[in-house]
Amino acid sequence: MSTSKDKTSDFRAYQSQTTPHPLGLEISHASGSYIYDVQGRDYLDFVAGVSAVSLGHSHPEVVAAVKQQADKYMHVMVYGEFIQSPALDLCKALAGALPYPLQTTYLVNSGTEAMEGAIKLARRVTGRSELISARNAYHGNTIGSLSLTDFEARKAPFRPLLPDIRHIEFNNTQSLETISSKTAAVILETIQGGAGFILPEADYLQQVRRRCDETGALLVLDEIQPGFGRTGTLFAFEQFNCIPDILVMGKGMASGLPIGAFTASRTHMDTLQDPKLGHITTFGGNPVIAAAALATLKVLQKTHLIPDTLKKESLIRSYLVHPAISEIRGRGLMLALIMESAAIADYLVLEAQKEGLLLFWLLFEPRAVRISPPLTLSEAEIKQGCTLILRLLQRYENGGVN
Repeated sequence: MSTSKDKTSDFRAYQSQTTPHPLGLEISHASGSYIYDVQGRDYLDFVAGVSAVSLGHSHPEVVAAVKQQADKYMHVMVYGEFIQSPALDLCKALAGALPYPLQTTYLVNSGTEAMEGAIKLARRVTGRSELISARNAYHGNTIGSLSLTDFEARKAPFRPLLPDIRHIEFNNTQSLETISSKTAAVILETIQGGAGFILPEADYLQQVRRRCDETGALLVLDEIQPGFGRTGTLFAFEQFNCIPDILVMGKGMASGLPIGAFTASRTHMDTLQDPKLGHITTFGGNPVIAAAALATLKVLQKTHLIPDTLKKESLIRSYLVHPAISEIRGRGLMLALIMESAAIADYLVLEAQKEGLLLFWLLFEPRAVRISPPLTLSEAEIKQGCTLILRLLQRYENGGVN
């Protein structure tokens, strides 16, 4: 029987890591707002698989949908050939929840794959090649998605990337003149994630929308992280009076199972049929995962979980008042504590794990600590986690001593 030490050694030997120092928890099981390790310790989860586990771990309605569908059939054919009820019902439900003309959805396997599809669709519809994204944007790590970022340290080792990429400043309306008749698409996160959970100001997105209309460029909004109820509406763009031409989603769609999607008008989406098989995927729309996504959407629509994210945000903000926290960015349960320094952020994430609370970092803002828990997080759990955060910050001020 292998020991925990053996597992750690095997983890490093046989499974690739993304950093030299992974957090390395060995997981036994997870339920609701908690993750349990093999030593029996419980961890209150303020990360939710990086905004992916919308309804908490192993939500009973999602688990039931997965089991029921797995008993019927799993993979039977590449995407778009057979009529498979879970995928069809999910796409139809999304059409009912989204404003016109966002009526036709292409299901894929992840958020970054959805972004790749959106890039192809925008270029196919417009016949143009230029793509414009925001500085400090993050849209994924596949080649097209990676090309959209301006973070050269992440891009340089993988060049050459996609050509014809330009960047604008998020929330800077003067830079919108960069959008021209050469632009295929302007691609923005509705709320910037890796940059530190930055909200669009005033009528910024509306002005982007107008400029796209003037130039014939398509507007692509990336809702991979804020989507599926995390910010008080099903999708964050609903709060900013701006409807995109292409909507990209992922992460929280299926409460922890791998999925992504991009949605556009029927007219736009039909262009992917020319040439035939212009965009294909083997496992996109997988019936088991689509069943999980449909169950997730139904729970979100029949409960108060989405509007309650704003109440929970207010509660978190009321608790987390401390001199070491410079500000709290974001909306709903997509929040970032901006600490006075990166050192405090590192201390808080690492010490919180030792005390049974899971926090995490953001990509481009080293002072940020992510708070993106399951939407099912209770008020008592919010108080529990916030109380620990304040205690750790006080310990930091005392030189690491309680």
